Amino acid sequence: MPSDAHTFLFMDLVGFSALTAERGDDGAADVALQLFASVRRVLPQYRGEEIKTIGDAMMVRCEDPRDGLELGLQISEQIGDDGELPPLRIGVHTGPAVCRDGDWYGNAVNVAARLCSAAGGGEVLVSEATREAADSPRHVDFGDRRLHWLKNMPQPVAAGLATRRESPSARRSPLRAIVGSRVRRPLAGARLQHSEVTG
Repeated sequence: MPSDAHTFLFMDLVGFSALTAERGDDGAADVALQLFASVRRVLPQYRGEEIKTIGDAMMVRCEDPRDGLELGLQISEQIGDDGELPPLRIGVHTGPAVCRDGDWYGNAVNVAARLCSAAGGGEVLVSEATREAADSPRHVDFGDRRLHWLKNMPQPVAAGLATRRESPSARRSPLRAIVGSRVRRPLAGARLQHSEVTG
């Protein structure tokens, strides 16, 4: 992995516009803030750095790709199925980037954001670059590899849906008690194919 490589996570709530219409601006803002507060509680455990929030979306950076992968799974499993929150989707990608005035720029950032848009509710969509940088940990199932044609990207990006392989008796996380969530099992990826994302 290049010395200037970083792992970026983007996440947002699916159906947030509908939630805003249903609960009003104040109610929707409270839901977004609940998500952000819950994520911030676990960032130190994975050496994650919050970069920024925009509306219901959050951007996080990790130095270690394994930390970034584990953080994405933790957030999805423990927060994504909270009855008080709409479904959560997460995109994870690793690559070079540059920091300017506290924000990060580069193709790796853009790919992570686009993968988030390509993911479905309850899914953690992880690029092949992150999978390779993390040495494909055995306790993670990456599903079927797919090529995604992402908006404004000249080449397709290989990625797969990540889920954790664990026994039914796996230890209950303290975060689950905080948000009262259940473990969500994202759907496995389909056969290798091209998919186009226009949003």
